[in-house]
Amino acid sequence: MSDPVNQGPIIQGWCPGALRPMQSGDGLVVRVRAPLGRLSQTQAAQIADLAQTYGDGLLDVSNRGNLQIRGVTEASHAPLIDGLRMLNMIDQDVARETRRNIVLTPFWRHGDDSHRVATDLMLALAAEDAPATPGKFGYAIDCGADPVLQDTPADIRIERTPHGLIVRADGSTKGLPVTADSAAEAALTLARWFLDTGGVKDGRGRMARHLAKPDVQLPDSHCAPMLPNQLAFAPGKACQGFMVALEFGQMTTDTLRTLAQTAAIRLTPWRMVLLEGASSIPATEGLITDPFSPLLHVTACTGAPGCPQALSETRPTARALAFYTQALLHVSGCAKGCAHPTAAPVTLTATAPETFDLIVGGTAASHPTRTGLSSQTLLARPELLNERP
Repeated sequence: MSDPVNQGPIIQGWCPGALRPMQSGDGLVVRVRAPLGRLSQTQAAQIADLAQTYGDGLLDVSNRGNLQIRGVTEASHAPLIDGLRMLNMIDQDVARETRRNIVLTPFWRHGDDSHRVATDLMLALAAEDAPATPGKFGYAIDCGADPVLQDTPADIRIERTPHGLIVRADGSTKGLPVTADSAAEAALTLARWFLDTGGVKDGRGRMARHLAKPDVQLPDSHCAPMLPNQLAFAPGKACQGFMVALEFGQMTTDTLRTLAQTAAIRLTPWRMVLLEGASSIPATEGLITDPFSPLLHVTACTGAPGCPQALSETRPTARALAFYTQALLHVSGCAKGCAHPTAAPVTLTATAPETFDLIVGGTAASHPTRTGLSSQTLLARPELLNERP
């Protein structure tokens, strides 16, 4: 038998869906892409019942604002899909589900530009001739007065500047000026350009990586400058409701039922949910309502044993170390860094059970500053997290 500690992480090259779930250490992960990132109170309550009946009672909110039902079995997958289909959560087929990879600002209002563009783009991606982009390829719709999704993974971004809307390729600081009526079609045109210019290899491809190639140039029409990302979010009162965070982006079905009793839910890419029109939330286990909670400064993947590629548990270590650093701490079960793919001020990457490498200012796969740190050493010497090379 091969030694998993000595193997690199397996890069799947695609994200789980509902129709095409992904096997994990605790069963199938079924990712629900809620239309417009919104669950009515009825939908949320019924999804909680479905996750309890056909999964293991745990749900994640992903960094693209999707809801993941965990612990699904081969036998329970089909009845789960039937239940989700009744709630209008399922696409017609896997191809349409894969294309409809959209993250929408949670602060949209009915009939505003974000809502109109998202509705148009969903319809366009469901068409037979929509561009067949890779599984991780996605769109961000961010048409509010201030951009909020620039740190959210996406390949094509529709966002506002002082002079109007633009469609922008991820990795570029300029975009194509558009209107709310033309934005969806312009986004698909850019997706086709990505495909036509060799953006996909072996079924994989991301826009920023494609633009980094020396021989790839965007059309000259992409000339309008982007706005800088200006906003950060914390639990508490927010535009259109009340924001609550989830510990490590995960909640139980009981927690989801509590939220459903309070208000309609908008899923966010920040492992938070926005409760429409709410001004407060009852104290509930697993919810973070304190904007100064140390747990807001830590992120951790599922870890072992929930993920078969993770070399160690992650969340107990992350929870214990949260009080010892003000910088973002990312604890990853392997070098893939799924919970935080970009560089973080401090990253701990598992290399063996209860053993981590310390990386400063890099990703989970970057060169470490220190190696072979046990969980016990980190807890005994938390000042190591604040060292700088």
